[in-house]
Amino acid sequence: MNLFETTLRLKGFPIREAKKRLQEIQQLSETEHQAYVHDARQKIFDFHLRENLFYRDFIGDALFEKWEDIPVLTKKDLQIPLKKRLSQGFTKKNSYTSNTSGSSGTPLFFAKDKFCHAMTWAVIIDRFGWFGIELDTSFQARFYGIPLNVKDYQKERLKDRLSNRYRFPIFDLSEEKLEEFLSIFRRKKFDYINGHTSSIVLFAKYLQKRSIILSEVCRTLKYCITTSEMLFPTDKFLLENQLGVPVANEYGASELDLIAFTNEKGAFQINTETLFVELLDDNDQSVPFDTAGRVVVTSLFNKAHPFIRYEVGDIGVMDEASTVKEPILKQLIGRSNDNAILKDGKTVPGHTFYYVTKSIVEEDGNVKEFIVEQTALDAFTIVYVSERELTEKEVKKANQSLTQYVDGDLNITYKRVEVLHRNQSGKLKQFVSKIDLIQEN
Repeated sequence: MNLFETTLRLKGFPIREAKKRLQEIQQLSETEHQAYVHDARQKIFDFHLRENLFYRDFIGDALFEKWEDIPVLTKKDLQIPLKKRLSQGFTKKNSYTSNTSGSSGTPLFFAKDKFCHAMTWAVIIDRFGWFGIELDTSFQARFYGIPLNVKDYQKERLKDRLSNRYRFPIFDLSEEKLEEFLSIFRRKKFDYINGHTSSIVLFAKYLQKRSIILSEVCRTLKYCITTSEMLFPTDKFLLENQLGVPVANEYGASELDLIAFTNEKGAFQINTETLFVELLDDNDQSVPFDTAGRVVVTSLFNKAHPFIRYEVGDIGVMDEASTVKEPILKQLIGRSNDNAILKDGKTVPGHTFYYVTKSIVEEDGNVKEFIVEQTALDAFTIVYVSERELTEKEVKKANQSLTQYVDGDLNITYKRVEVLHRNQSGKLKQFVSKIDLIQEN
């Protein structure tokens, strides 16, 4: 018996039908797939225009000759009670409802109809299957946060047991705790690791310090799947070396679906079965290949709630090797709203500060992890966890790199801490602007 899929069916999610529909879509030819996406996106748009009062008010009386003319929907547009955004015939009781972590700002409460949610799981099952991972039988080492209140804590622990996974809580990542993690890997026969990128990277750095290859300690370990945060090439190299297994990356949005996943060829393949993904410029028009654009997604199956040309909040680059059926995300750069605004009015993506700093301060393995905080138009603080304080020479080198790539008139300070703050889900926000908070006070 497949306990995982049985549980989904008992909760009213038609996973068998969803897997069958997914298989039908995957069997379409390139030309047929293009027609399928074109037809599916138009049908879901027409449905919500007819059945969803919120979306009808959002669109207004305008008529659109081209898909590209349909207005982009943002999280700001959705900041009204969920019940006012549901389509006719859908309620919180007959839909799947949840909320985002709020890592990009205000948490978003959302809904999916039950077939749509089943399609989400069908895609996840399919993608993990690319690497021989069975959600029901493969034993997962889960690097995630966990609620601290007793009721939700016990609920998550029960879900872990039913889902054949062991959770490594990541709010305490001290060396003592990482040593405990290692001892658990020695005892348990994990098939794969899944969890937040930064915490798994930190564990890999600990293994590197101890000169340990994890797959030699846990010989059943086959894969690592990172999620929720950026996976830099240097980090992927570190993970594959220290874990001793291939690393796949997962990019998704809980309100939507799994957006992209590393395929068997190592490419970051976009989900075109249940989503239509666009990369847009500031005028809401598609950008060419190899050009950065805002990630905008249409959910092709969600009838309970409209996510049509919905801006996720990330910046990505499409590979020129992309096809209609298998588009490839060449690069996922970071959050579109994580920008640093400088004194001269210049706007710089926050990931620039993080990436430039990373290339300097992590060279010798002293700095375990860090975040960048903007505290004023010309002031930034690098908050870091390390074995020792950064030397004057290291600070000077990092400052030189930042002023070279970003601006020559910056006030940069460094703050060493024991642990970095993660949100409730365990996600680490790598760039934080505190300017709005300062101005509000």
